Amino acid sequence: MDRLDYLIEYLLKEQNRYKNVKIPTEIKEKRNLFRALCNIRMPKTIKDKDFIRLQDQELQEQLKEKGIVDLKDIDIVFSKDERILLWQGDITRLRVDAIVNAANSQMLGCFAPLHACIDNAIHSAAGIQLREECYYLMQQQGHDEPTGRAKITKGYNLPSKYVIHTVGPIIYTEKPSLEEENMLKDCYTSCLELTLEKNLKSIAFCCISTGEFHFPNDKAAEIAFKTVRDFLERTHSELKVIFNVFKDKDLNIYKKLLEE
Repeated sequence: MDRLDYLIEYLLKEQNRYKNVKIPTEIKEKRNLFRALCNIRMPKTIKDKDFIRLQDQELQEQLKEKGIVDLKDIDIVFSKDERILLWQGDITRLRVDAIVNAANSQMLGCFAPLHACIDNAIHSAAGIQLREECYYLMQQQGHDEPTGRAKITKGYNLPSKYVIHTVGPIIYTEKPSLEEENMLKDCYTSCLELTLEKNLKSIAFCCISTGEFHFPNDKAAEIAFKTVRDFLERTHSELKVIFNVFKDKDLNIYKKLLEE
């Protein structure tokens, strides 16, 4: 049986309401269906070792097709401080010690099938083990994750060793309040403090709270850059910090900040 067919059939059998779903023939459509089924799956252990082995093989093949990006592949021309880097692209390709996930307060990933958010992308590329570990951490905690805090998990099938999950503020007005600005600052500080605690050498930040959470991109970047710069100066750390952007708009904002 085809690897993807096995994985999809297993997930369909897990959820009886999808038992009549037909497996497509095209590989792209198969991959989309597999990802969607993983997105909607509640966190629970799969004891079938063949499923985990085949899932890991599939996700590693997809990663190979996308291509892994190492620190040495990232251009530093926009920064006067060689510890601070800027890279545009898919954060799930970065081989660094940790990438940062803009999570929600449940900390279980995005359950919307094939959603374009970074939370969905990271969980989809890491595999079902990531949601299971997040669930375990949240069960231990016993309550939703507060805004501005951070938790660290393994990276599983990602090229990064770890994922640091943080919950940014959601903005409901045109302009964020001072409290909301401080909450965003706390997100970056909490993630950076975890790098010290875990002795990490590199971290890649996504644009926390922008997009779905509606924090203005320019203000969010300003807070991110200042918080990182102040942390590196205060701690004298040699930590490599990558600002990962996806949109050209954010690329231009960060270019300007790093060139000043």
